[in-house]
Amino acid sequence: MESRLITFVVLCLSVAVTARSDSYYSNTKPANPNEEKVTRIQFYLHDILSGQNPSAVRIAHANLTGSADSPVGFGSLFVMDDPLTVGPEKDSKEIGNGRGMYVSGSKDMSKFTIVMYADLAFTEGKFNGSSISVFSRNPVAEEAGEREIAIVGGRGKFRMARGFVKIKTHQIDMKTGDAVLRYDATVYHY
Repeated sequence: MESRLITFVVLCLSVAVTARSDSYYSNTKPANPNEEKVTRIQFYLHDILSGQNPSAVRIAHANLTGSADSPVGFGSLFVMDDPLTVGPEKDSKEIGNGRGMYVSGSKDMSKFTIVMYADLAFTEGKFNGSSISVFSRNPVAEEAGEREIAIVGGRGKFRMARGFVKIKTHQIDMKTGDAVLRYDATVYHY
């Protein structure tokens, strides 16, 4: 009698466990709304295409859209591992890196625009281990003023981030494509 009862209990538990594992989702529950935070961060991104140790490298170039020696010709695809620093100087304290890619998306160099995806990761200070993700059009030729790109997500302390980055060109060399850019990020996160 006792062994039948144990068998019955084990059978019931295994049916309950099997039924539960059948589902590929959980019940939708309302989010526990914490107060949203706004964080403003200013840093410099160094995008260096020239020299022996570039931080961005062209990995593809369309043959039909211009000279192969053009540093940023239309249709060129770049991968980047750019340092993020506190100041614009090359030897300024490094606080992270911007890794991702961008493509030259304009035929007219006077309206030079890139479309970029980058994960801007912080490796120092309060936001060490966190990052913001940007995916946006970046109208580089508007160097006289600020331009804006979208923050579409993040990791760590910036999980579920949204917001924008105002970019101002600090320095650019149109011969080499090297640039130092000031990023003023406004990050909304929980």
